[in-house]
Amino acid sequence: MEYVYAALILHEADHEISEESVTDVLEAASVDVEESRVKALVAALEDVDIDEAVAEAAIGAPAPAPAPAEAEAPEAEEEEPEEAEEEEPEEEEEEATGEGLGELFG
Repeated sequence: MEYVYAALILHEADHEISEESVTDVLEAASVDVEESRVKALVAALEDVDIDEAVAEAAIGAPAPAPAPAEAEAPEAEEEEPEEAEEEEPEEEEEEATGEGLGELFG
């Protein structure tokens, strides 16, 4: 994971993501660098729009937990709209499954 973080740091700082720069960041963080992993990371990110990938990962984030139920039982009419609202985020989550940064590195 530290390899991906190094690439994200370089991207955020507007530096080229190269084998040398990723290695430098990892060594600065006292990580034992594996050259093959650095090469694989740089090759995998070659044709990737990192800004778009980060945005997609943010969309695929889990929905916040629902508010606790009230002490009084609500009327049946009030429950139906709430159920419909709860289903919409689930559909979005299903669409987002498999997307994001995890897809970049197989």
